Amino acid sequence: MQSYAVGFARPDRWSRGDPRRNDRPWHAVEAHRPSDELDGEVELAVCGAIVQVWGSQRWDRIGAGTSACPECWERTGVVRELSRAG
Repeated sequence: MQSYAVGFARPDRWSRGDPRRNDRPWHAVEAHRPSDELDGEVELAVCGAIVQVWGSQRWDRIGAGTSACPECWERTGVVRELSRAG
């Protein structure tokens, strides 16, 4: 299983040409070393966005939420939790 760190696209790094990315700032970053060593580093996300790594976050948790990048979510195969009916 591939290990992923969580990257956050800060507002000053958001793509102004793609407003869809503004409301989904969390991205997956391939972790080739422990995420705490990546904490604070600027890295390239799986989707190609430039993000700052937040080592305290887990991609499997962030990626299942509504604020995760759809392209990162799809490429990493994160399973979204289904909401309960009723």
